[in-house]
Amino acid sequence: MENNSDSVLEMYLYETNTLLEQLDNIMLSAEQADTLSEDDVNEIFRIMHTLKGSAAMMEFEPLMTIAHRIEDLFYLIREKTMEVIPEQDRPQLFDLLFKSIDYFRSEVSKIENGEPLSNNIDNFLNTINTFIDKINGEAAEAQAQAQLEAQAQWLLPPPQAAPAAQTSQADADHRYSLRVFLDEGCGMENLRAFMAVSDVKDQCMQEFTYEPENLENDPSLSESIAENGFVMHFSSDNDRKQAIQVVSGLGFVKNFQEIDEEPVAQPAAPAEPASEPAKAAEPAKHEAAPAPKKKTEPAAESTKKETSNAQNQAHHQIKQSLISVNLSKLDQLMAVVGEIVITEAMVTASPDLKEIDAAKMDNFNKSARQLRKLTDELQDISMSLRMVPVSGTFQKMRRIVRDMGQKLGRRAKLTIIGEDTEIDKTIVDAISDPIMHIVRNSMDHGIEPDEQMRIAAGKNPEGEIILSAQNTGSEVIIRIEDDGEGVDCDAVLRKAIRQGLANPDTDYSQREIINFLMMPGFSTNTEVTEFSGRGVGMDVVKKNIESVGGIVLMTSEFGKGTCTTLKIPLTTAIMDGMEVSVGDSIFTIPLQNIRQSFNASEAEVIHDAMQGEMISKMDNFYPVVRLHELYGLQPKASKTDDGIFVWVETSENSYCLFVDELLGEQQVVIKPLPTYLNSFGIKEAGIVGCTILGDGNISLILDVASLLTSNTGFAGY
Repeated sequence: MENNSDSVLEMYLYETNTLLEQLDNIMLSAEQADTLSEDDVNEIFRIMHTLKGSAAMMEFEPLMTIAHRIEDLFYLIREKTMEVIPEQDRPQLFDLLFKSIDYFRSEVSKIENGEPLSNNIDNFLNTINTFIDKINGEAAEAQAQAQLEAQAQWLLPPPQAAPAAQTSQADADHRYSLRVFLDEGCGMENLRAFMAVSDVKDQCMQEFTYEPENLENDPSLSESIAENGFVMHFSSDNDRKQAIQVVSGLGFVKNFQEIDEEPVAQPAAPAEPASEPAKAAEPAKHEAAPAPKKKTEPAAESTKKETSNAQNQAHHQIKQSLISVNLSKLDQLMAVVGEIVITEAMVTASPDLKEIDAAKMDNFNKSARQLRKLTDELQDISMSLRMVPVSGTFQKMRRIVRDMGQKLGRRAKLTIIGEDTEIDKTIVDAISDPIMHIVRNSMDHGIEPDEQMRIAAGKNPEGEIILSAQNTGSEVIIRIEDDGEGVDCDAVLRKAIRQGLANPDTDYSQREIINFLMMPGFSTNTEVTEFSGRGVGMDVVKKNIESVGGIVLMTSEFGKGTCTTLKIPLTTAIMDGMEVSVGDSIFTIPLQNIRQSFNASEAEVIHDAMQGEMISKMDNFYPVVRLHELYGLQPKASKTDDGIFVWVETSENSYCLFVDELLGEQQVVIKPLPTYLNSFGIKEAGIVGCTILGDGNISLILDVASLLTSNTGFAGY
């Protein structure tokens, strides 16, 4: 029972978050157009209707109340069109909707964290009521209050005698029936049917009955409802028409069927035995529901219904092509696939195969090649299941630009490029905050506060932030560019010197100066504001991006703008690496961090008393890290001439690793290190994980970003 409750909650959270994102996008577009189209109004009404019903189902009464009142507002707009909202009041309407979105997101976040909901909604509710009164008078308030009271009544447990009354009147009094079919795979069919019934109760003036009974308390009915739908019986055709309008607006309803039944005449004084045939006839009546006696309809109306059913079927087919899967199950799948990849490599590279005759190996090699092909396909498919477009994260930035623009008094537009680019779901979640920090920086530090400054500089009065994503095969490159003021390197350097981060006697390159912006506690603002000044922005960006194996690069031209580039691997589960040997040990260097490999003589290595060994490459000097000295290994290449240098690079460091030999490039499955190794400080030693090779040996994966620091204690290169 607890698992079922958790599943229902997960579905509620997923559905609500999806609807809120959809609502946010609608409002951002509407605000730019300064109006809501008829489709927008209908869609917002549907979203609020769904939010109200699902919140009521989960017994989140504050959320239900707010959603219901916003629904009332858009009912008025839907009935009277946008003309009911004067142009001068439309910004207030947009702000009200954005405030509603923020409220729902805040409360949903509390639900996700297991925190209690806030019951203090009076102020917000009064704001909504005031706006409704403004456009529709006091009558709308009274009507809405009555609806809220009705809503509260059906939330209470129904009286025990109600089901008997419903059943006893179904055959005698109700001739107009409506069978409703739900979308296949929508889940919680009994609760969704109860939501539909409850919504119909709000609209119908007369009492009606429904089958099956006890929808809200009997999950076993879900299978029957999924197959046969549920039926509502009405005493008038007008009530049924109102019900059709209600169910047509529900997102989980596939289609419906009108059934016109002749009333079953009951004897004036029925004897006890006569009641048995009547009871027996009741199930038969509903079994024959798909083909009842129907009223003759005009040909045009019939054609209209056939078209509607065809559209519903097409819509259903589209929806059935999608399915939501818990991320933990995908993690388990990736773990199993990783084990299969490792096992396949171990089998094909087994030393025992050398003892088999070559003639007998032909069949084995053929099977091994087929196995490898299928393993690669399985790996690609399992990885693709985790890939999601970055559009969801990118679209959220529109709201950031909009809100900050209003608060800071700056005009700026967000241009999105490549939002269909796909990336691992885990990485998408990890980069959301970094991108938000960078966009906020572009608005706060980049875009000029005065439009006259931009005009004087030959720029468009309205600033522009470009958010783009590009898939390069092994990684995704995300760029956040703005056409603002850019970075004043002289001011940054002076601030870094005052904070003791830079040496006043040292000449720094532009890249090194810009990298000061990503150091903890560094900020160019002299005052702490709502958006910046605390020095916890870019260092968070750097840490979060590097935690998923990515790097951050910043470039800027003073007076023209700034560009921040994020290079992020497609997935954290599998990566391309270069296998290197040091003595009897094997290490893996992430291929994205390798710039070049080369040989060098002992004479080319410079010995510095302060910085250790350094080597010249492309007119620059780079530190040398000898892995055998770092980890206390016995190298096979004792002389510099016998080994090889691997030039590696991160967002702020560039140095050379000295190893014995390059073993070759290989795609490896990343395995986390055992937790007990954390007590030995292994992560601080420049090791991020491990992988299992085809021969069964373990290769340690090097953390290029922290390796130099672990070796020298200085990260100034």
